[in-house]
Amino acid sequence: MENRKDILWRTYLVYIFMCLFSMAIVYRIVQVQVIQGDTWREKSRQLTTQYMNIEASRGNIFDENGNLLATSLPYYEVGMDVNAPSITRDTFNRYIGPLTEKLATMFPEKSKKEFKKLLQKARKTNDRYIVLHRNVSYKDLQKMKKFPLLKKGKRGGLVCLQTNRRELPFKTLAARTIGYTRNDFRVGIEGAYDTVLKGTGGKRLMQKVAADIWRPINDENEVEPKDGNDIYTTIDVNIQDVAENALMKSLIKNNASHGCVVLMEVKTGEIRAIANLTRTDSSMYSEVLNYAMGYPTEPGSTFKLASLLVALDDGYIDLDDKVNVGNGVYVCYNKKIKDSHPPATPNITVQQVFETSSNVGTAKIINNYYSKDPQKFVDKLLTFNLGKQLGLGIPGEGVPLLKNVRDKHWSGLSLPQMAYGYEVLITPLQTLTLYNAIANGGKMVKPHFLKKIVNNGIVIKQFDPEIINEQIVKPSTVEKAKRMMEGVVERGSGKTLNVSAFKVAGKTGTAQIANDKHGYGTDGNHTYQASFVGYFPADKPLYSCIVVINSPSNGIYYGALVAGPVFKEVAEKVYSGSLDFHHEINTKPTLLSKAPEVIKGKQQDINFVLHSLHIPYAETAGNALWIANTHTDSTKITLQGVDVETQLKKGTIPNLLGLSAKDALYLLENNGLNVKIQGFGEVKKQSIGAGTKFLKGTQIILTLG
Repeated sequence: MENRKDILWRTYLVYIFMCLFSMAIVYRIVQVQVIQGDTWREKSRQLTTQYMNIEASRGNIFDENGNLLATSLPYYEVGMDVNAPSITRDTFNRYIGPLTEKLATMFPEKSKKEFKKLLQKARKTNDRYIVLHRNVSYKDLQKMKKFPLLKKGKRGGLVCLQTNRRELPFKTLAARTIGYTRNDFRVGIEGAYDTVLKGTGGKRLMQKVAADIWRPINDENEVEPKDGNDIYTTIDVNIQDVAENALMKSLIKNNASHGCVVLMEVKTGEIRAIANLTRTDSSMYSEVLNYAMGYPTEPGSTFKLASLLVALDDGYIDLDDKVNVGNGVYVCYNKKIKDSHPPATPNITVQQVFETSSNVGTAKIINNYYSKDPQKFVDKLLTFNLGKQLGLGIPGEGVPLLKNVRDKHWSGLSLPQMAYGYEVLITPLQTLTLYNAIANGGKMVKPHFLKKIVNNGIVIKQFDPEIINEQIVKPSTVEKAKRMMEGVVERGSGKTLNVSAFKVAGKTGTAQIANDKHGYGTDGNHTYQASFVGYFPADKPLYSCIVVINSPSNGIYYGALVAGPVFKEVAEKVYSGSLDFHHEINTKPTLLSKAPEVIKGKQQDINFVLHSLHIPYAETAGNALWIANTHTDSTKITLQGVDVETQLKKGTIPNLLGLSAKDALYLLENNGLNVKIQGFGEVKKQSIGAGTKFLKGTQIILTLG
């Protein structure tokens, strides 16, 4: 049996241990709650709340007339906190039926029963956030905010998270040029001016209510986002529509792989339309790649303008000089250079070389005068800006290739082949820029797509025309080039483009395209590129245009027959729809042999019309607001006024005969009468005679004729 002293001692030790252990616990509690309290509370808060970025509203993109090309529309994830403190059990049970009925009506993919089960489960499991629907439009959100319970807003458990989605109101029109941004991938205007459009994001305090689910704590943002700037482009959506439809028809008709068309204003370089269509797997055509500015190819015969500009400007040739083209075959370094059609005569003029698009004639001219110093030819081409990018400010511009004699691939054939558009790579937009310079009297302007950047209606940057080269060749050379291009349409390879209303100048192009597998192909396995580039009207150029269609496969591949109709349709529709092409019919006031009749109406309106049309009239109406009678003779109109409004205010029906329906309605309805209209035109009959007293609400029938 243990000693009583030993038992007391052990008890004492246990007591001391328990005291020390209790003190340690108390100390730790004090340390965590008091000494380290702020630190742990902050860590806890950081785990459940966080400042989240709010995306700013991205700026809009407009065409030159203010039509919307790209905009950001708000969409919402709409959720609900069914366990919000303000939602009692009685409140939840009272509103769940009407609420789920409304939800099922708006979002029929879930039944009322399914919505009810979802809400009840969340209530039971104390879930603080459930998604009612995603991608809700702003219009539908406003309707939801009137639903039972949700109309109480946050107190009713409503939670809305906004996201913005980029939309193109005109769908595919200029879609590739408008572009997009996806992560780090940027295309077109959207990509080039991303920082201008995207604005500055804001901050909002959010609370984590479930895995990867956050809800705003406050109704207001902590830092408000700043919306992006708007961009006004040079595109005209109406012309863009014409260009895209004309291109589409030609691609389908010729079963072509892809194509592009660009319309540019001559003086400014502003791009009015740019369409790029590619055949997809479904055999439909859509905007996939920007061929016009991003993909250099061998231009073929359209390059002959550049070659002959060099020789003309250097003074080696003139338009009337004769060139021996023989039978249309020229053997150079054991290679046969052929014309597409045999010449009518062995000797033709330089003008005819261009008009008939003679490969032989062009190759002979350049080889004869530059074979001893081919770099001189290349150097002159470089002054036309053909050897470098245009610097369009939009990502993806193609890099041209213009060989020089130091190039490792230069050969004796390079010079004659470059003369008619082979061993050269340039984009359609670079070709158009050269032709536009001739239309512009020799001044080369840079193509551009933007007019201005606007913030809240205030212009913060204006894009003015940019000159690349003040005068690419002598003025006399420009005039000769214009004569050559007009001849192509009047007598040469482009005569199918003759338009009766106005003159067109330009050049056809048919190039055999090499591919990696077959090169230029063998007989029956050729791939062609058809093109036409020019300007209109030829006598006073306003627009230049290029059309390029690749791999037509229905047996027709010449530029005039494949690309020409697109150019012609665009030119004719732009010409007919633009006042810039037409002169005023009457520039001076016309003296009338007899003054016209004038219907009755408001004196201010009638005076304005007569004054604008320079029609003489005499005012005898005094201060009367309305003209009740007019008298017309051979020289002038006399206006006689009546105080119609005073009569109506006194409760008397005035004489309404001769008034337009709009004016009669304005007068009568503003004075409490119930008006019924029959027929069209001016008032011929009134159911209540002039001078009759009336009461408000009285019906009057006006017969028009």
